[in-house]
Amino acid sequence: MKRSHQQNPSACRLSRFGIPPSPPFPSRRAPPPPPPRASWPHASSAWPMGEERETSRHLPACQSSAKKLEANREEAKPRSAPISDLSSMALRLPSRLFLQCRGSVTNFCDTRAQSTSAPVPKEKEGKPLVNGSKVPKAQFDWRDALQLERLLTQEEIMMRDSFRAYCQEKLMPRILMANRNEVFHREIVSEMGTLGVLGPTIKGYGCAGTTYVAYGLLAREIERVDSGYRSVMSVQSSLVMHPIYAYGTEEQKQKYLPGLAKGELLGCFGLTEPNHGSDPGSIETRAQYNPSRKTYTLNGSKTWITNSPMADLCVVWAVCDDGKIRGFLLERGMKGLSTPKIEGKFSLRASLTGMIIMEDVEVPEENLLPKVSGLAGPFGCLNNARYGISWGALGAAEFCMHTARQYTLDRNQFGAPLARNQLIQKKLADMLTEITIGLQACLQLGRLKDEDKATPEMISMLKRNSCGKALEIARQARDMLGGNGIADEYHVIRHVMNLEAVNTYEGTHDIHALILGRAITGLQAFTVGK
Repeated sequence: MKRSHQQNPSACRLSRFGIPPSPPFPSRRAPPPPPPRASWPHASSAWPMGEERETSRHLPACQSSAKKLEANREEAKPRSAPISDLSSMALRLPSRLFLQCRGSVTNFCDTRAQSTSAPVPKEKEGKPLVNGSKVPKAQFDWRDALQLERLLTQEEIMMRDSFRAYCQEKLMPRILMANRNEVFHREIVSEMGTLGVLGPTIKGYGCAGTTYVAYGLLAREIERVDSGYRSVMSVQSSLVMHPIYAYGTEEQKQKYLPGLAKGELLGCFGLTEPNHGSDPGSIETRAQYNPSRKTYTLNGSKTWITNSPMADLCVVWAVCDDGKIRGFLLERGMKGLSTPKIEGKFSLRASLTGMIIMEDVEVPEENLLPKVSGLAGPFGCLNNARYGISWGALGAAEFCMHTARQYTLDRNQFGAPLARNQLIQKKLADMLTEITIGLQACLQLGRLKDEDKATPEMISMLKRNSCGKALEIARQARDMLGGNGIADEYHVIRHVMNLEAVNTYEGTHDIHALILGRAITGLQAFTVGK
C-alpha cells in the first residue's frame, strides 16, 4: 500500500484570497532529467526571463533584434491567465499562513512500502532504488543553479509568483516610455496596495504580515523590471511605514498605516541634506519646541528624496533643542512645506525624486515619533530598506544576464553564434556565479531577520555586494550586446544607469566597506583627520 500524504492545510485558506494553491513540496530526491533542449519551456519559476531557443541564422538590424527579444519575452511570461482584476491577486494573507512549512516536508527518499509483506528491493551499488524505482541522476539547471526554490515555503512561492505576474503584465509594458519621458504613474502605488505588497512584513493595520524572505522575493521581482519602481515600494514600506510601526504611537499607526498599506497615501523619507549625505549625524534641520502651543517649528531642507514631489506624508529627521535627532510626520498642506522636483536625472527616471523644504513649518506635538531618538531611528529604517535592495539589485542583474545570454545565442557573427565564443561563455559563467551566490546569501540573511538575529553589518555586506556585482553584470551585459546595448528597447542600458544610483544611495559602496572594516578591526575610520 502506498503511503498517503496529507493535503496542505493552508491551500483552501489561500484560495479565499484569489491565490491558487501551489503543488506540494517536491521530494528530496533529485529532480528527473529535463527533456531535450528543443522542448524546454521558455520560462521557469526560478528564472522567468531565461528563454531557451535554438539560435537563429541571421539577425539583421537593431530594430528587428529588439523585436525578436521582445517576442521572446512575451513567450517567456508566466502561463497564468491575464490579470483583469488586481484584487484577485491580493497577497493580504493572515500572518499565520506564513509559518515555515519545511518541517512538514516528507522525505520521500526514506519512504518505504510499510503495509505489505512484499520484500523491499535491495539497493545495488551505484543504482539506488526508492519504492522500486531508480533514483534519477542529479541535473544542473542554470536557471536555479543551487536550487533556491527548494528552500522557500509554499506561501513565499505563491506570493512571488503572483507578484511576478503583475510585474511582467502591468509594469513591464509601461517602463520603456515612462523612462524615456521621465514619468511616474501614481496609480502603480494603488495597484501595489491592492496586491498587499506595501509594508508586507508588518502585522496588522491592513498589511500582509509575511516573512522577510517573501519581502526580498517581492523586491527581486519588481527590480527585474526597474529599480525606480522598487525604490517607490521600498521607501513606502521600509522608510515610511516601518518607522511609524516601530517608533510611533498607536494613534499614529491607526491614522496612517492603513492608508499607506492600501496605496491611498504616498510617503517619503527625509534624512539626506544638501551638505550632509554620508554623515547624517551632522544634519542641520532643526526642530524647536514651542511649549505654549505644544508644537515644533521645523526649518531646513532635504534633498534626493524619493517620492517627495507627490508625497502625502513626509517622515523627516531633525535635531531637537536637546541636540538629539528625532523623527516627525509632516503632512502635505502644512504651511511652509514644499517638495520641488529634481529635474534632469539620468537614473531612476520612472520614479520621482525631489527635495523637502521647510520654512517655519509648525508640526503638532502628536506628530513626533516618541519611541526613538538619535541615529538609531533613521538607521533602523535604512537597514530594512538596504535589505530589500540586496534582493532587488540581483533581480536587475538577472534580467541583464538573461538578455545577454539570449542575444548572444541569437546573434551570429563569423558564421557562428556569439555565445559559442569562450569569452562570452566566461562572462556568462561569472554572472551566474555571482547572482547565485548572492541569492543564497540574501536568503540566509532573510531567515536571520525572521529570527531577529540579523545585524547591521550583515546587511551592509550584502547591500554592498549585491549592488556592486549587479552593476558589474549590467555593464558586462551592455558590452555583450555591442552597439545595440545602448538602445533602450533592450532595457539593459536603463538597468546600468539605474544601478549607478542604487550602488550609491542608502549607503555608498565605500561607506558600507567602512562599516565592515570597523566590525573587523574594532577601529572606526569615518572621522580620520578630525
